[in-house]
Amino acid sequence: MAKPAKQKRRADGFVVTPGAGSDRNHQTLVAIEKGLKPFPVSRLDLKTRSAPKATAIVTEAVDALAQRAKSEPDRIVIGGRSFGGRMCSMAASSGADGAGLILLSYPLHPPGKPDNLRVEHFPDIAVPCLFISGTRDPFGTPDELEHHAQAIAGPVEHVWLEGGRHNPKEHEDAIVAAIAAWLGLPT
Repeated sequence: MAKPAKQKRRADGFVVTPGAGSDRNHQTLVAIEKGLKPFPVSRLDLKTRSAPKATAIVTEAVDALAQRAKSEPDRIVIGGRSFGGRMCSMAASSGADGAGLILLSYPLHPPGKPDNLRVEHFPDIAVPCLFISGTRDPFGTPDELEHHAQAIAGPVEHVWLEGGRHNPKEHEDAIVAAIAAWLGLPT
């Protein structure tokens, strides 16, 4: 696994969302929050499949975390696992405040349906993006993700979890390390 290049601190907080059918207590989200402490992380429930409703929920959480961190909304990174990451990417594409986007196991397409892409909003994403995915994720291969992420206007980095599938639970330490490096946090 290649880590993103170390840099100065990118943000003052991270709002992270779960995949479909999960909640804020998903073990990977909990591991991210614990692993990034004392950096402010807000684990969020997304109990909607509506992009406009999800955008409103994420925006409200960004505002609350910015206030808690004594910062501004444009200094908060948003993102999540699978469906939650997709909803955050749609929020970012519609102009929601944010310092960047972290997409864990992005669901590029349903398994076995590579023509049913979920990328129509990519050209409207202008913030820096970090994609973290398994090399064996049936929702998108490394080649597919790298190809389609080229449409994103902001800078994009990829971290590949060797042998990882869609549920990243066996790679949580690597995920936390990649996020910390991308955020510019001390290790």
